[in-house]
Amino acid sequence: MTNMGHKVILYGKKECCLCDEAMDILQKVKASLPFDLEKRDISGQRELLERFGAKIPVIFVDGVEVFKYRVNENRLRVLLS
Repeated sequence: MTNMGHKVILYGKKECCLCDEAMDILQKVKASLPFDLEKRDISGQRELLERFGAKIPVIFVDGVEVFKYRVNENRLRVLLS
């Protein structure tokens, strides 16, 4: 892992405009504050659909849920600093 070992996971689906917007912000921040980034598609995964279903995207930083629906870029930068 990079930059103090931060791991960011985005839970979402394909063809989700909010998920795309969240990923764009995550990629932008990652360019200046490197971290491990993983996108997990909840489609077809019953447990994840039940857990996150209508709340996507859901973003976790180091195992803690920090955002639903939208990513606040400034808050993300603070969390990763």
